[in-house]
Amino acid sequence: MTELVAADIGGTHARFALARLDAAGRVVRLDEPMVLRCADHASLQMAWEAFGAALGHPLPRAAAIAVAAPVVGEELKLTNNPWVIRPALVNEKLGLDAHVLVNDFEAVAYAVGACGADQFRHLCGPDQPLPDSGTISVLGPGTGLGVGLLVKNGGDDWQVLPTEGSHGDFSPVDSLEDAILAHFRRRFGRVSAERVISGPGLADIHAALAALEDRAIQPMDDKALWTLAMSGEDSLATAALDRFCLALGTFAGNIALAHGAGGVVIGGGLGARLADLLPKSGFAGRFAAKGRFENLMRSLPVKLITHPQPGLYGAAAAFARKQPK
Repeated sequence: MTELVAADIGGTHARFALARLDAAGRVVRLDEPMVLRCADHASLQMAWEAFGAALGHPLPRAAAIAVAAPVVGEELKLTNNPWVIRPALVNEKLGLDAHVLVNDFEAVAYAVGACGADQFRHLCGPDQPLPDSGTISVLGPGTGLGVGLLVKNGGDDWQVLPTEGSHGDFSPVDSLEDAILAHFRRRFGRVSAERVISGPGLADIHAALAALEDRAIQPMDDKALWTLAMSGEDSLATAALDRFCLALGTFAGNIALAHGAGGVVIGGGLGARLADLLPKSGFAGRFAAKGRFENLMRSLPVKLITHPQPGLYGAAAAFARKQPK
């Protein structure tokens, strides 16, 4: 039995949990995670030490760490978090003998590969299991927007490829989205898909629609706006959320086409929050609206991963499949 620390470092929160792997490399236990606000700690090392102090006993000397950044080069700069991670110093700084570093949605894709069929909820397309061979696109919104690729060759023969697919350009498909894009462009210049289809993006969609309606809006933080939009009590916030779901559907379909996917899995913190809304929204229609490829798109099963901590679970699964450093 191998014990390790699983960590999932995002733009807003850092999650830590102890995990155990059996002799075959399967994740057989994942303890209840500790969730820390990244803004409350100066670095990964400081958050790591806070986790260790809270446990009250020495941490294992192995770790699987998922980070919201491309895992390349000598210095990792997180996309929506000011922490900087230097891979060559991870063992020394954290008191480890071995570790793996993976991109955050690479970890979610590892979770998709390792989870059983009971860990997925049907969203749209044919209500059938994910294919046992071929490619599966894994994507979802949170503080940012993540994309990973799972390649299955049958049974337990599969691998994961990290991608930065969310940083391609946002693609509007109607005049209202043209106006939303213009709003984002005035603020950011170049507009990636992640700018729009992520937690902070809802506020700018909301502001763009308010400008079209010539309505004044009260300033509020992202969390308050999401709560208001999900409640359905405010028509403008509800319209912004509807546009968010439409854009997510378009993006998911684009990624599936680019990957040649035989199935799609939605993850991310906001993916889970939208679980009940997405099947009732325009997500499925936009996902399939690919012209001559509409019939193909409607044949793809689209699922939501329901594991409560796919980033941590997937990071631990990655440790078992990648050569630790």
